[in-house]
Parts: sequence; structure tokens; C-alpha cells
Amino acid sequence: MSSFPNPDRYHQMEYRRSGRSGIKLPAVSLGLWHNFGDATRVDNSRALLRHAFDQGITHFDLANNYGPPPGSAEENFGRILREDFRAHRDELIISTKAGYTMWQGPYGDWGSRKYLVASLDQSLKRMGLEYVDIFYHHRPDPDTPLEETMRALDHVVRQGKALYVALSNYPADRAAQAIAILRDLGTPCLIHQPRYSMFERTPEQGLLQTLGEAGVGCIAFSPLAGGVLTDRYLQGIPEDSRAASGSKFLNESQLTEEKMEKVRKLNLIAQQRGQKLAQMALAWVLRDERVTSVLIGASKTAQIDDAVAMLTRRQFSDSELAAIDAALL
Repeated sequence: MSSFPNPDRYHQMEYRRSGRSGIKLPAVSLGLWHNFGDATRVDNSRALLRHAFDQGITHFDLANNYGPPPGSAEENFGRILREDFRAHRDELIISTKAGYTMWQGPYGDWGSRKYLVASLDQSLKRMGLEYVDIFYHHRPDPDTPLEETMRALDHVVRQGKALYVALSNYPADRAAQAIAILRDLGTPCLIHQPRYSMFERTPEQGLLQTLGEAGVGCIAFSPLAGGVLTDRYLQGIPEDSRAASGSKFLNESQLTEEKMEKVRKLNLIAQQRGQKLAQMALAWVLRDERVTSVLIGASKTAQIDDAVAMLTRRQFSDSELAAIDAALL
């Protein structure tokens, strides 16, 4: 029986500095959005977390509403943390978020100080932690003053409940304002988490420049476009796939022939590079040095292995990048 954790775990992972901070994150981080709620066997969740750590993945990303049901991913993670990772807490970066609906009434959503502080208290209780390494505001609030939301983030750091604070889903202009407020408060923003993939390039329209100039890191979520940028759908829609289940994040109506033709072209480029399409898609997001890490989801340990193996073939030639852009037209 192999030992846990793998003594060579830090030799196979690339670690990239988050902006101008003192924190380095693994180039591949593990998100617990799916496959860690009560609908998933805890033994499988445990196997995924242990395997990820064995591969040098030290960053586990959660949110208050991850599950299903909401909160269950944090509860299950907390159980596995106590039983398997207690001796390794200081080797881990654990993040959580608040910003989407979590409980009934006017104080269980968005970005008020009351909601954010209460939500983090609940998250810490579910995970059995004294603090998280990173606490995100999950989405901008159109009604709460930005100063109130940022002061709440500053407050939880000063309380010792979070070491760093971060943003997610903020557009470039709003992110710039939030980053400036946090800087003036003395609690700089560590990182921003946008949706970024070959099919979602909005961060290139100002956000990456804003983060780079401000010295803030970037961690991309959904770098595989919900699974579209894999070989999963090349031959149609499998019955056990997310698209077949009617997920609001990926369904059959989104897998148009036009999009799938692009996927097939991208797959050919990946084959020419000696990679799987998913590996090329992850490497493509990491091609920009302003991107600190890519956030993957996994239901099988082999998916983690594929993502980590991508690091051995991460560079692109100019002709490859041009071919990818042409395939996406």
C-alpha cells in the first residue's frame, strides 16, 4: 500500500506567484463545486482530495453554496480534512466564497457586511477551521455600496478569520475600483477568479491588464468550458454526461454543430501537439503569465493526472496559437 502523502508531491507541480503577493499557488488547483456534496459518496471525494495532494495540488477551492445541497461540500471537506489532512493544514491553501443565495430572507445573499461576516462564520464552522486562507466575494452586488463590501472583507482579515481576500466574477472596471479600495484599507486583494477559457475570453478585454497592473493574481474557473473542451462530446452526448442531465451550466442546446466543429478543429491541434484536448485547453489558459492557476473539477483521479501531466507540454509556438485562434473564428 502506497504511503500518503506522496513524498515526491512537490517535485511534479509548478507553483506560480499570485500577483505581487508572497503566495504561490499550484498551476492546477482543485475546485469542489461538483462531486463533493451529499449526492457524492464521501469515499470518492476523499480519494480525489488525497490524489490531488499527492500530485502537488495544495489549493482546494470551495464556496458556501457548493454541494448540493448548499453547504454540504464544506461539511464533507471538513470531515476529510480532519480525518486525512490534519497534519498537513499548513501545506494547504483553502478558499471559500460568499455572494450567492445561501439562506432565506434579505441577509442571505449578495454583498452586505452582515451577510459576508455571517457566511464566513458558518463556513468555518462547517469545515472545522479557525480561518480560511482566501475569502472571496463571489459576485458584485449592484445595490450594496462597494465600500461596504470591501470593508467587510478587510474586517474578516483583521478578525483573523481569513488570511487573504479576493474577488470573483467582477468585470474589469468594478474590479479596479474594488482593488483600489482594498489597497487603501491596507488589505490588498490577493487574486481574482473569472470564467476564462478558449470559449470565454472576456478577461482579455481589460481584466487581465487591470490585474497585472495592480499586482493581483488570476485563477481561471471553467477553463474547459464546462467539459466542452474535452473529448467527452466529440462523438455525441453520452447518456451519463452533464449535458445529457439538463444542467443549467451545460445542456444539449449549447452543443451546437457550429461549436462542435470548432471543438473538432481544436482537438486536431491538440493531437498534433501530442496532448488531449483538455490538456491543451488548460495549457492555453496558463500561457498568460498573469494567470496564476487553472481551477479544475474532477470526478475521477485520472482527470487530475491528465491535468497535471499537461505541465510537461505547456508552451505554445506562435503558429499553434494562430491555429487555435483560427479554429475559434
